[in-house]
Amino acid sequence: MTDIREEPAAAGAATSVVREDDRVNLLDFDLEGLTAWCASHGEKAFRATQLARWLHRHVEGDFEQMTNLAKSFRAKLAELAKIEPPQPIAEKKSADGTRKWLFDVGNGNAVESVFIPEDDRGTLCISTQAGCAMGCLFCSTGKQGFNRNLRTSEIVGQLWWAERELRRDRGITDPNDRVISNVVLMGMGEPLQNLDNVIPALKLFLDDNGYGLSRRRVTVSTSGLVRQMDKLAEAAPVALAVSLHAADDALRDKLMPVNRKHPLADLMAACRRYLKVAPRDFITFEYVMLGGINDGLDEADKLIELVRRENVPCKFNLIPFNPFTQSDLRKPERDRVLAFCRRLNEAGIVTTVRKTRGDDIDAACGQLAGEVRDRTRRAERLAQQKAEAAVILQKGLGTR
Repeated sequence: MTDIREEPAAAGAATSVVREDDRVNLLDFDLEGLTAWCASHGEKAFRATQLARWLHRHVEGDFEQMTNLAKSFRAKLAELAKIEPPQPIAEKKSADGTRKWLFDVGNGNAVESVFIPEDDRGTLCISTQAGCAMGCLFCSTGKQGFNRNLRTSEIVGQLWWAERELRRDRGITDPNDRVISNVVLMGMGEPLQNLDNVIPALKLFLDDNGYGLSRRRVTVSTSGLVRQMDKLAEAAPVALAVSLHAADDALRDKLMPVNRKHPLADLMAACRRYLKVAPRDFITFEYVMLGGINDGLDEADKLIELVRRENVPCKFNLIPFNPFTQSDLRKPERDRVLAFCRRLNEAGIVTTVRKTRGDDIDAACGQLAGEVRDRTRRAERLAQQKAEAAVILQKGLGTR
């Protein structure tokens, strides 16, 4: 039900009625947008900077607590604006310290975020879409279909909420003492399909008056949308992780439908362009290892040949497949994963095997699912996709 707040009328004035839905959500603005909004209401630029610091460095949700703002400005904010992150409807804690939140984003949709604590960092994995339209064969999110892009406030709000909750749990009051040091856009959705909302969020993550993260500590993952990679390079060139998963177009076409539009040669060229402005001198290639499909040494040799031929400085992050309901794909054997890793390292390519975190709460890579009211007829396509997976397994593409 819409919330209507009635303000007492001054003598001779008409009654003022402000609808909750009409108030602007300040989490939708980067600093440039916040400055423009403040200016439109007669406030100077320094007020936007003060407000941004309260919102994102202090993660403060109460205008009255923003004590260095003028009372008149706070009153104006209360009337015209709100601070509204997505609300968590469930939380799970793993035995290894990983925490997962399920956030309500309305109309029957919910997205997931995961916090991964380590000795030298705290990483938050956030979602950018309700569902995903990419349809990768090995991804749990893709099985649910796609509903919509998340708004900037829903993307930023995941970090806002998680940082505030983690600080409260640890009794942290100093705004400079952050719990979350790294952010990865590797949750539900393809970030580069939602650049209109992702780019303002990235700018807030990087802004010293926002979350103050370095470009090296913010990573965007993509399935390989070439034109959007170029746009990201121009607007907010953070660290880039590219989902590769195969060394040739024939297999990648089967695993990732996006490859049919953006084949490997085009993708590698986009990676070279991105490196000109990237905060690191390499691209991270994510490689989900599927038992009996792409986990053989011949596939490792093809990867070595690919990156050498295309001249793309890179490192590989090998991700053993995490099984989930609705998938017939298999987890690779441990010895094959290690042999694959050794082959790449021996070729001079830095390669690591991702440590599985939070798998007891379905928070591991590829397991984020949330709740999605699909509007892409994904269910109709799921049977065909499962049949394709069965064919791949039967043929044993990738060695045995």
